[in-house]
Amino acid sequence: MVNVQKRVLVVGGGLVGSLFSVMLGRLGYTVDLFEKRPDMRTTVIPAGRSINLALAERGIRALRMAGVFDQVEPLLIPMRGRMLHPLNGPLELSSYGQRPHEVINSVSRGELNLRMLAEADKAPNVRLRFNTECTAVDIERRLATFVDHVSGEAFTVEYDVLLGTDGANSVVRDAVVTSGGGTWRTDWLDHDYKELTIPPGPDASYLIEKNALHIWPRHGYMLIALPNLGGSFTVTLFLMKEGLPSFAELTTPEAVNKFFSEQFPDASALIPSLAEEFFGNPTGVLGTVRCTKWTNGRDALLLGDAAHAIVPFHGQGMNAGFEDCGVLFELLGEHGDDWPAVMTKFEQMRIDNGNAIADMALENYVTMRDSVLDPIFQLKKELGFELERRFPDRFIPRYSMIMFHSIPYATSKLRGEIQEEILNTLIGNRNDLSQIDDQLAERLILERLSPIEPGFVSNQ
Repeated sequence: MVNVQKRVLVVGGGLVGSLFSVMLGRLGYTVDLFEKRPDMRTTVIPAGRSINLALAERGIRALRMAGVFDQVEPLLIPMRGRMLHPLNGPLELSSYGQRPHEVINSVSRGELNLRMLAEADKAPNVRLRFNTECTAVDIERRLATFVDHVSGEAFTVEYDVLLGTDGANSVVRDAVVTSGGGTWRTDWLDHDYKELTIPPGPDASYLIEKNALHIWPRHGYMLIALPNLGGSFTVTLFLMKEGLPSFAELTTPEAVNKFFSEQFPDASALIPSLAEEFFGNPTGVLGTVRCTKWTNGRDALLLGDAAHAIVPFHGQGMNAGFEDCGVLFELLGEHGDDWPAVMTKFEQMRIDNGNAIADMALENYVTMRDSVLDPIFQLKKELGFELERRFPDRFIPRYSMIMFHSIPYATSKLRGEIQEEILNTLIGNRNDLSQIDDQLAERLILERLSPIEPGFVSNQ
């Protein structure tokens, strides 16, 4: 049974912190949620500081568990696939899956966070406090120190359970990981990002295909665009920090306009305030956080980016964080108020999966910027879809396992490596599906891929 007198302190009111506060509130816990930023419901969100998000099956499942998906669904724009913009040649839509429900959904981080905070605020036992930054945690004494950015006051808060959901730059993380006997590190990517905007056309129309994630792959760097409600697109340039080409080169409006007109001519024509936005918006950094411990095994736990921040190239940062919430919610249902058991089990279930999706997100950057236009990559994708149709309980393309099912990330990574070996064997130097040896395909799949547990496969 839940001890409703137990006080849970949630540090960080972003997507993961707000969603899990909703879940905790519905379980009956007294929850204090502290967020260092102002209340998003009454404050304009700064431009250029948030990559659009791609909501997929794992995240949707957690939202349904919390009972809030109906409030989120109106914010979503389904994207059926990648719209590829080669430097020369026609556009090409490369579908994500092969079933009607196999889409990913573009959603505004800010709008989604607003809905989660509003839902958390509805619970009488959940209290929200903004403009309040955590500056230190005393794990042994169960005390967290905060500073109120409005009054300047510093104060401490006692807790029974501490949840660090304060993102990639977590203040809570070091105290939790160290007290659990672990270590952590951030691996920075040598590429940064910059956000821009394609504005809506007349009558809020979309100037490029609405239901697609647009990619301009340029071998070593890329531009992407995701649709927003209202007809605009959030455009993001991913480019090296230094070298040729790089952000270090783009220091004048003339250099920016020249680079875009040469490398992304169709996008450049749709961004009327290109140079103004480029120099007005911040340049974002990209990194991967890896922790050997996520909990002290007693009363403190990390969730979401605080435990496993990843690069955005597989669209799974939010989904992985929401899946954390769902797994933890289910464990509380199984173990009741035994937080040490819940935290220990949660770490055992999630830490390998966190590392796996971190690896796959890095790999997918290479896929998006380099491989998507490669004829061999496209042939492998076609063959993967065919094998999925023939062996739906054994062969599911890795991208589909990640985005459209709840197959654990570590399992998806391992099966994906085996499937890649099978595809390479079957294709060899062939260039057409008609040349594939069907009997060999069946033998390899039956020998090397065991059936997937039904509970992990979406039934949509």
